[in-house]
Amino acid sequence: MDCQTTVASRVTYTGIGLHSGRDVTIALNPAPTGSGIVFARTDLPGAPRVAAQAVNVTNAMRATTLEAGEAKVFTVEHLLAAFAAMGIDNCLVEISSVEPPVADGSSLPFLTLLEQAGKEVQSELRRPPVVIKQALTVRHPDKFITIVPYDGFRITFTSVNPHPLLGVQFGDYEITPDVFARELAPARTIGFMHEVEALKAQGLALGGSLDNAVVYDDKNCLTPLRFPDELVRHKILDVIGDLALVGRIAGHVIAVKSSHALNTALAKEIVKASM
Repeated sequence: MDCQTTVASRVTYTGIGLHSGRDVTIALNPAPTGSGIVFARTDLPGAPRVAAQAVNVTNAMRATTLEAGEAKVFTVEHLLAAFAAMGIDNCLVEISSVEPPVADGSSLPFLTLLEQAGKEVQSELRRPPVVIKQALTVRHPDKFITIVPYDGFRITFTSVNPHPLLGVQFGDYEITPDVFARELAPARTIGFMHEVEALKAQGLALGGSLDNAVVYDDKNCLTPLRFPDELVRHKILDVIGDLALVGRIAGHVIAVKSSHALNTALAKEIVKASM
């Protein structure tokens, strides 16, 4: 019997948003079967809600944005990756601002939070995974992401970056709770000093710092690395979070230089193909 799950108890976490720079508290709450992952904006009148579904993606520049009516949240991918990897189907995420806490720039604090909350097995059966029956691909001129049939969930990612300390990085992982916790959850988001002013002019990275990102200047890495290939591991983490908007998937993702825009476009293609 493969039954749905939710968190066993309410847990909270407070920090600042990576892009908004705003103070924020999230509370993960048990939720009924069939509800999925839902964000409730407790700072807005009536606490409007938006479900973590591909159809609600409205922007994917530097982070994934979900929107439904008055409810809008962005940079949800690190939290969603933790939910997906740990097999949590239903949770009400109360959030006091537009963006979850960046924490340390990885999924590890959210994984710890979920372990604190515990997992409750519910009475109704889970929906079966979305089984990929034919290749689906999203391409831009120099990058792509595709998913092909596969018995399991696997991600193969090639990152290409002109920085002299980065270059080409390759990662290939069968996504299981243990692999996620050990190899992917600790990988942090990457930032570059030369982009800071331009990002801030766009209202982005306002909460970014050496404490919540791996930061590079023109020649050096200013942050001690957790993995030599931390960049590509974080890219894979982002894919997990973005494709969590579909639900559970049986397929092999192969990507080169993919981004939130491509990841979420693929999520929408998967939903379309499974209808």
